[in-house]
Amino acid sequence: MNVAELGAVLRSRRKTLNLTQSETADLADISTRVLSDLENGRETVRLDILTAVATALGMTLSLKVKGS
Repeated sequence: MNVAELGAVLRSRRKTLNLTQSETADLADISTRVLSDLENGRETVRLDILTAVATALGMTLSLKVKGS
C-alpha cells in the first residue's frame, strides 16, 4: 500500500464514522494540517502519528511480509 492508498483508507474510515478532520485530529492529538496531508498522500508520516490516527479511527496496524 502506498501513501496515497493509505490516505484514502483513512479518509474513508473517518467519513464512515461521520468525523470531521478537526475532530479526528483532536482525537489523535495532531494538527488538522498533518491529517489533511496524510489523507491526501502528501505526507510521509511517522509511525507514532499513524498509530494515533488509526487508534482514533478504531483501526489497527499490521505488517505483511512481501511474497507471503
